[in-house]
Amino acid sequence: MRKPRWHVSSAVVTVAPDAMPAVRDRVAGMDGVEIHGGDATRLIVTIEGDSTGRLGDRLTEINLIKGVLAASMVFEHAEDKEETSCRLT
Repeated sequence: MRKPRWHVSSAVVTVAPDAMPAVRDRVAGMDGVEIHGGDATRLIVTIEGDSTGRLGDRLTEINLIKGVLAASMVFEHAEDKEETSCRLT
């Protein structure tokens, strides 16, 4: 039986400037997503979950938010859950 895995990715979300407040609020409210910084048109986020597919699904959800111009995964890391001592959720 395969061990459960924990996945985390970073992403850059490019946002129309006038939509930033609404997009920031929406992204901040998503389970498994944390905003780490940004500027007037970009958010830097991490996304975590139990599979690559779940991370991709969450990234797709972010891409579909009104005002989001692009959401691109930059990096992904996975390890056995027993090896992790810190998780966002």
